[in-house]
Amino acid sequence: MTQTPFEPGAEFDRQVRTLIDLGYPAMAGFDPTTLAPLRELAVRHGGTAYDPDGGRVPFLLVLTREVAPIEQTMPLTTLHGKRKPGFVDYSFEPGSLERFVATSEVEQAYLLFDVERGEEFCGAVPNAAMNAIAARGRTLLTIEEGIALITHFPQILVKNKCFSLGGSRCGDRRVPAIWISQNAPKLGWCWEGNPHTWLGMASAGGRRAAA
Repeated sequence: MTQTPFEPGAEFDRQVRTLIDLGYPAMAGFDPTTLAPLRELAVRHGGTAYDPDGGRVPFLLVLTREVAPIEQTMPLTTLHGKRKPGFVDYSFEPGSLERFVATSEVEQAYLLFDVERGEEFCGAVPNAAMNAIAARGRTLLTIEEGIALITHFPQILVKNKCFSLGGSRCGDRRVPAIWISQNAPKLGWCWEGNPHTWLGMASAGGRRAAA
């Protein structure tokens, strides 16, 4: 795996600029300068491996749905080098998306560290993958974190290396996932007991919010 050296502060600034360029401040009604305290966390803790093409990034700047609604942020995603907007699949019946909430408490704006796409779990039963990740002391990605991942690093979503988002559940057997459909990113879901050869399980080392 190639690990490209990078500067965490510059990477944090790039992610903030990405949100600004996509219109997040106007959409979400927040001032980007309020994110400044998170930059210090990125510089202090964001020095892990940087290899987006290989499915691993040091950190993500994440805004939850309370700040940036999923229905508005998913269409702002694209595949790398493409223009067709991402979309939420119709399999989320009206009102169901709101029930897929984070399994761990999160702040409205925070950093997610040591993120892995999780293609090692392609072909694994999602329940087994989630148990393996928990045994490693890692955390499963939420829907918002999955959207942040392909927003900041669109090159990470590629054919046969897509990923489930076990950190958002609604109390039934469905596990959200992001994969490629109609030449665009799609947010859908799969059953927790059904393996897919093209769908892994994304995870991270942990979350940190500004004090």
